[in-house]
Amino acid sequence: MSTTNERLPIVAAAKPRRRDRRGGGRAKWPLPRGLYRTIQAAFLISLTVVVLVPLMAIFVGTFQNGNDVIRQGITLDIDWGALSLDNYVMLFTDSGLYFRWFFNSLVLTIVQVAATLLVSSFVAYGFAMYNFRGKNIGFITVLLLMTVPFEIMMLPLYVMVNDFNLADRYAVIVVPFLAASVTIFFFRQYFQGIPHELLEAGRVDGVTEFGIFFRLVLPIAKPAMAAMAILNGMIIWNNFLWPLLVLRSPEKFLLTIGLNTLLTPYGNNYDLLIIGAFVSVLPILVLFILFQRFFIAGMTAGALKG
Repeated sequence: MSTTNERLPIVAAAKPRRRDRRGGGRAKWPLPRGLYRTIQAAFLISLTVVVLVPLMAIFVGTFQNGNDVIRQGITLDIDWGALSLDNYVMLFTDSGLYFRWFFNSLVLTIVQVAATLLVSSFVAYGFAMYNFRGKNIGFITVLLLMTVPFEIMMLPLYVMVNDFNLADRYAVIVVPFLAASVTIFFFRQYFQGIPHELLEAGRVDGVTEFGIFFRLVLPIAKPAMAAMAILNGMIIWNNFLWPLLVLRSPEKFLLTIGLNTLLTPYGNNYDLLIIGAFVSVLPILVLFILFQRFFIAGMTAGALKG
């Protein structure tokens, strides 16, 4: 009778994990939680002070003589007896074209932000949700455009505007930048996190492709829209170089150009310049306050999918 040696599977016993004797395996904070939160709060308060002090200094400067502010610099060392409301009276009674410039910038910013969000989200939606020939090449082109400074494209674009006699029109400020590469990239990353089953369900229910985008996708993308509205609004509101090249008429100037015209070799209106610069900050603050509750959520969600 022959015996066979049966090879039994050897199961290696798993080594028990080392447990942290001090914390039962849980990670410990390098500092006590109370001290950590105190340091975090102190840092955030310090950062807030650093941001708000210049804003408060220029606010105080609006109550001072403009020539004195330029001569002595913007400071919180206040001579309370020299403060007055003369600059505010001058702003509302003798500011020339200031409010026309403000209105031009406000309307142009609202229109361009809305159009940029719409066009860029359309392009990003196509890259994220559809498969078509040349899709990868097109998206790589978008990424490459993100690395090209505007100053490189400015000269050929300016020549094109002059050749077609389009100078001194707001359309040439808005149209060339509707498909913003950074905004397209951000929206594409966000839309990739939306399940395709949602689109299929809409098609089964007979919703058109435009209906799917406007009725199903856009409500989900509100945080991304708010984040891009803030970022694009800041960029467009502070836009200076391109409008300076294409606008000719003083009554069509934007606020950034109009404030710059207050400084001339023949006389400087520092009073209007200081209070005008302070008032120009207010729309951006209002924009951020309106959308700030969506901002962090939108920026975080847009970075989840690679």
